[in-house]
Amino acid sequence: MYKSYSMELAGRTLTVDIDRVAKQANGAAFMHYGDTVVLSTATASEKPREGIDFFPLSVEYEEKLYSVGKIPGGFNKREGKASENAVLTSRVIDRPMRPLFPKDYRNDVTIDNLVMSVDPECSPELTAMLGSAIAVAISDIPFDGPCASTQVGLIDGEFVINPNGAQNAVSDLKLTVASTREKVIMIEAGANEVPEDKMIEAIYKAHEVNQQIIAFIDRIVAECGKPKHEYTSCAIPDELSDAIKEIVPPAEMEVVMFAPEKQVREERIRSLKEKLAENFADREDWLPLIDEAVYQYEKKTVRKMILKDHKRPDGREITQIRPLAAEVDIIPRVHGSAMFTRGQTQICNVCTLAPLSDAQRIDGLNEQETSKRYMHHYNFPSYSVGETKVSRGPGRREIGHGALAERALLPVLPSEEEFPYAIRTVSETFESNGSTSMASTCASCMSLMAAGVPIKKMVAGISCGLVTGETDDDYILLTDIQGLEDFFGDMDFKVTGTDAGITAIQMDIKIHGLTRPIVEGAIERCREARMFIMDTCMKPAIAEPRKEVGPYAPKIIQIQIDPVKIGDVVGQRGKTINAIIEETGVKIDITDDGAVSVCGTDKAAMDKAVKYIQTIVTDYEEGLVLEGKVISIKEFGAFIEFAPGKEGMVHISKICKERIDHVEDVLTLGDKVKCVCLGKDKMGRYSFSIKDVKEN
Repeated sequence: MYKSYSMELAGRTLTVDIDRVAKQANGAAFMHYGDTVVLSTATASEKPREGIDFFPLSVEYEEKLYSVGKIPGGFNKREGKASENAVLTSRVIDRPMRPLFPKDYRNDVTIDNLVMSVDPECSPELTAMLGSAIAVAISDIPFDGPCASTQVGLIDGEFVINPNGAQNAVSDLKLTVASTREKVIMIEAGANEVPEDKMIEAIYKAHEVNQQIIAFIDRIVAECGKPKHEYTSCAIPDELSDAIKEIVPPAEMEVVMFAPEKQVREERIRSLKEKLAENFADREDWLPLIDEAVYQYEKKTVRKMILKDHKRPDGREITQIRPLAAEVDIIPRVHGSAMFTRGQTQICNVCTLAPLSDAQRIDGLNEQETSKRYMHHYNFPSYSVGETKVSRGPGRREIGHGALAERALLPVLPSEEEFPYAIRTVSETFESNGSTSMASTCASCMSLMAAGVPIKKMVAGISCGLVTGETDDDYILLTDIQGLEDFFGDMDFKVTGTDAGITAIQMDIKIHGLTRPIVEGAIERCREARMFIMDTCMKPAIAEPRKEVGPYAPKIIQIQIDPVKIGDVVGQRGKTINAIIEETGVKIDITDDGAVSVCGTDKAAMDKAVKYIQTIVTDYEEGLVLEGKVISIKEFGAFIEFAPGKEGMVHISKICKERIDHVEDVLTLGDKVKCVCLGKDKMGRYSFSIKDVKEN
């Protein structure tokens, strides 16, 4: 007999069924939030995976289109690879939970979330976050939880807890906060320039709600939780650590780690490992552990240098940003380009403009998001970190970094009415040593401005790091962390924004949560840094968007027609519109409400296409003057084509002021002529005249 638990959460009922389904998993929670249904399971291997130095956690979020009553497209009619939303949701679930597993745990763990029904009032992503936390908490898998997640919106200045789809569409804030009992453990946000103090208020509003959810989870665990199983620790033996310190004393290790350039430091570490391997040649049991043991020694050394001595590995001050450089137009013939460099992190961003018809179509679970007009893609080749590895396409990290930079710039983009383009920016990582996603934000902003996209404000981003001591009050914040400080530190707190407020946040931590002073300090530190970056680096390179798009970018003319006339422009089986496209070489998009976009690079051809369309949708009225081409000659007159699919007939008597016996005496096929509409004849047909056109 299964057990069912319920609580009221943001005005809707959250129900969790335990031992109802998936009983062979280590833990399973059958989640119902309104009519949204997600099955969350957690499974662990019996033994640790050999030969690894990390915790092998896999988090999956499976979107099933039957959950919204859809059949997948394509030949196979089944779901394919995970969507971008599914990847991002998996990352949001992973980030707060990963630090709560034991650091020396090496058993494979899979957390799977199967979305089976979607209620637009209740987020399946949030349901999966809560289901994942419950499934692990009640399982026998070692876990220092529980944790809980809450979403917050901001509508007309008021916070909304767990907003529904319609509310999200008009919200100035999309915030997700995960918490343990005492601290905030994960923050993910997109915002329309929300001020820092308002953002902090929202974060701790979510933290309060999380405490109610944790109390609910505690009740479930108390009744259904399994005892946590024993596991084989993969911690480095103290004997090995002590032996390494004898060969390389702490003072010598500090010298090894203190280097401005990553390559120098890596070479020193390589030499150190070779030295240790020679010394431990007779200890075969230690040799496979040298890499991990040195890593732990590096970590302790760097943390001590920063926390106690306020000494960073590259010699910078705690608040100092690495050397900055920015330039635009470095790539010819593209629509916009920019390069942003911060220390050994370098991003080149290229902007491409296209008609709105090139917007990305989205076939997902969110009925309100069927297309995406702005796309930011991030690439991270192995050469950027001095490695050799074949590219297999973007992984979860690349998708996550691209989405973060995309979210950072969305609030400042012009509307479709103001700028009727689809926009794609691509960040190519040339060099990486910390926070390439924030460099991507800066480079993308400049690339958009260089392309002539009239963004509302400049956006910059920076990452703040953290090293903690034994108590909550013993910590130090680091501005602009490099890779080493990210690897060995406790936090990667990324914030993007304008001079008015925050546009995006992504917080990753490796400890069991942050106190409020740390959160507030990191947000303020990031504000100071991004203002410095904009003022001293980005604005000197390009201070505002260019007034026009570049010479190689497509130009777009927009006109509005009566929706009733759309069929006239398109023609039977597209004959009319295709004829215009073939003759002018432009691209034409028409929306259901009659908005017509003519796109091309030749202004004269675009004007010609627009004139054709306007001619087609203009009703014949007496006195209307049109210019057309003779396409047919009969004994009784000539047929004139004013635009593809738009014709009129001129009687032989209306061709010349003097009498003519044959039309061919005056007109030839292909002649361009002006005609005036005379109204309808006795048969109800429109008639035209060439001879009655009044010359200006």
